[in-house]
Amino acid sequence: MRILLTGGTGLIGQALCQHWQRQGHELWVWSREPHKVAALCSGARGIAHLHELEGTSLDAVVNLAGAPIADRPWTTSRRQVLWRSRVELTRTLVDWMAQQPQPPRVLLSGSAVGWYGDGGDAWLDESSPAGAADFGSQLCIAWEQEAEHARRFGVRVALVR
Repeated sequence: MRILLTGGTGLIGQALCQHWQRQGHELWVWSREPHKVAALCSGARGIAHLHELEGTSLDAVVNLAGAPIADRPWTTSRRQVLWRSRVELTRTLVDWMAQQPQPPRVLLSGSAVGWYGDGGDAWLDESSPAGAADFGSQLCIAWEQEAEHARRFGVRVALVR
């Protein structure tokens, strides 16, 4: 398969790169630091801009991108960074996919359990409603909504929390 991965230099992304490289898949990682991708992601090709994939037909896009969420307080400016790195990046990615002559067949987009909000001690599962009261929940809801837009042009969308 030919896979584009966002968030490939993160913990989960690096593990996926290793796994997929062992299986013989072709990988591209969209990164703020593409020069680091080959070393961190088992030889995947790093790209700084989506237009670098012109003429490349992809089978799947895996969207795990996002600025670190637990390394500092969520100030107003930090919340803007978190929003841009997740919601706006996903919008850009889906808009790019829509412009491709042959869009990828699947978009796997990760968000977070923050989608459910603070349920206290309540048991939460996939049938539980979204939280929506706090920033983390609003962030995850908006992030998933952006990914869902890929369905409009025939892409199968799988959301992972």
